[in-house]
Amino acid sequence: MYTIYVVFKCFPGKREAFIKKVNEEIVSDIRNENGCIKYDYYLSEKDENEILLVEAWESLKHQQIHMEQPHMAKYLGFKDEYIESAAFGEFEIKNN
Repeated sequence: MYTIYVVFKCFPGKREAFIKKVNEEIVSDIRNENGCIKYDYYLSEKDENEILLVEAWESLKHQQIHMEQPHMAKYLGFKDEYIESAAFGEFEIKNN
């Protein structure tokens, strides 16, 4: 399983609007993609402008295909209106 996490820092007061926008525009499309195991946002209790995204895929290849989908182009078109910065990380869990 290939997992990515992203810590988003939203512009002040934009976190809820961003979550609403992604839920309305792209989340169901992503969760229905082939190979998507998990795609969830988590809100920080300490920082009202911070969001954690955790997405898990069957493989790196599935995640790469995901990035080429039309709804991801839509996401990239509106993301900068809400997101000030983002920090990424990744890891892979292999079954023995």
